Amino acid sequence: MKGGGVGGGGGGGGKRRWKVLAIGVLVLVILSMLVPLAFLLGLHNGFHSPGIVTVQPSSTFDGLNRINATKHSQRDLPDRVDQVLQKINPVLPKKTEITEGYRDMNRTSISDSKNRGLPMSPVVVANPSPANKTITEVSHKGVEEATIVNADETQRTCQVKYGSYCLWREENKEPMKDAKVKHMKDLLFVARAYYPSIAKMPSQSQLTRDMKQNIQEFERILIVSSADADLPPQVDKKFEKMETVISKAKSFPVDCNNVDKKLRQILDLTEDEASFHMKQSVFLYQLAVHTMPKSLHCLSMRLTVEYFKSDSVDVEDSEKFSDPSLLHFVIISENILASSVVINSTVLNARESKNFVFHVLTDEQNYFAMKQWFIRNPCKQAAIQVLNIEKLELDNSDTKKLSLPAEFRVSFTSGDNLASQGNRTHYLSIFSQSHYLLPKIFHKLKKVVVLDHDVVVQRDLSPLWELDMEGKVNGAVKSCSVRLGQLKSLKRGGFDTNACLWMSGLNVIDLARWRELGVSESYLKFYKQQMSGGGESREAIALQATLLTFQDKVYALDDKWAVSGLGYDYYINTQTIKNAATLHYNGNMKPWLELGIPQYKSYWRKHLNREDRFLSDCNVNP
Repeated sequence: MKGGGVGGGGGGGGKRRWKVLAIGVLVLVILSMLVPLAFLLGLHNGFHSPGIVTVQPSSTFDGLNRINATKHSQRDLPDRVDQVLQKINPVLPKKTEITEGYRDMNRTSISDSKNRGLPMSPVVVANPSPANKTITEVSHKGVEEATIVNADETQRTCQVKYGSYCLWREENKEPMKDAKVKHMKDLLFVARAYYPSIAKMPSQSQLTRDMKQNIQEFERILIVSSADADLPPQVDKKFEKMETVISKAKSFPVDCNNVDKKLRQILDLTEDEASFHMKQSVFLYQLAVHTMPKSLHCLSMRLTVEYFKSDSVDVEDSEKFSDPSLLHFVIISENILASSVVINSTVLNARESKNFVFHVLTDEQNYFAMKQWFIRNPCKQAAIQVLNIEKLELDNSDTKKLSLPAEFRVSFTSGDNLASQGNRTHYLSIFSQSHYLLPKIFHKLKKVVVLDHDVVVQRDLSPLWELDMEGKVNGAVKSCSVRLGQLKSLKRGGFDTNACLWMSGLNVIDLARWRELGVSESYLKFYKQQMSGGGESREAIALQATLLTFQDKVYALDDKWAVSGLGYDYYINTQTIKNAATLHYNGNMKPWLELGIPQYKSYWRKHLNREDRFLSDCNVNP
């Protein structure tokens, strides 16, 4: 029994083992059939093998997920680009700065200059006169008139934002050296925009090959060419081929979204690049305007060293300096050459220079250099006194810092006569705080003539002492091209809105009447009142205080005594310049700078003493 039981159990176990083996073999056979089927049906999409591109999704669900993920990545792409642009925002301006920046030109200009740390002329935007409204209304009647007005407004908008830079840029345009290269880049960008749509058309295989060939040729040329001179001789034929191919591509229905996207990209890039280069150019222009040239700095240093090394004695005639019977001129300057030109031109055109006395107010840094220059270069029989304003014994020590006449840029948003008036940007020169110290510094004098250091004299100024100023304090030439009522930044209280603005540059000052009326005290009073209000810059407050102080105290000189604008206006009549007694280079383009207006520099250069060896040593060549 036992033996039979054991034998039966062993046979049953063998059958079960054979069954397991048979099932295992069957499973292997099925798997060997399913694996190729899985690859054929695309089940391997979950893992990618090199060299295989997956096109068809394995299931509807997986396909939708992949499409949604792609849409999300495309939607997130602009956000990521914006984040990158925000990081490089100081270098590359956004497109919104181009469109929105023009809504408030005055504010943008000042804020940009503050961010860059550059000194900049205070800006005063002027109100348009009633005539401007008429021009605006008429311009809507015709497309041609609107185009002309818009072109003029574009130039004027540039002047409102950037001032004399726009005038300088228009007059100093240079021919483009890479015009063809840029045209090639534009054609290449357009061809790339149309190529994907043409490549999807089976019937246009020849056009696809031609476009691809032209694109590759343009790319090869642009890699080695940065200017038109670098282009190969047969480039014109390549232009014709590319233009022909592009015109054919435009004749077919294409994917407008793709083309629109590409062309918008080049538009945005071009606008961003233009805005960036504009701001960069303005920055460099302002840097050149407000920075002392290296040659003038060298001259000042060399003269200072020479003053302490030399044994020359400065013989000053103190009796002449305080004699009220003589003709006294005051120059406030820190520029040696500019002061020298003012004195040389005044003495050269004087009938008798022995009665002329010049007082040059400067700072401590340039004091010894200024003294040494006039020791080396005396002016005939005229007496010259150099004063260090920081060492003078005055009651108020806060105002002992030298301050040059303040220049304010006035920009009009539209002109009274668009056809005849090319620019509507003006620079107004107004007294600085140093001018209000003159009655104390020259307490023994009764009358002086104040000359700005950017002035050239062409006539004898002796008749100015014979003027009857009718009890006025300040004799000045008035500029009626700008009236007080046109200045938006001025508070209307106490101003005659129709009054013309007066200019510094050439001013006859009755010091006796000044002391009698307490002009300096009135200025300080108005200045403190305006400061207590807050919300305005010191320059704007000083302008308002000065205009209030001299309200009804200015005697209008004849226009022939002074012509202004030689530092920004390219279109001053030559005969007007010749007939003027003095030329005022107010504006940013001073004659001693490389940026100075070329046709006006000769009037300034001829009064410069070029024989001094320090000028050649320091390479001074204005």
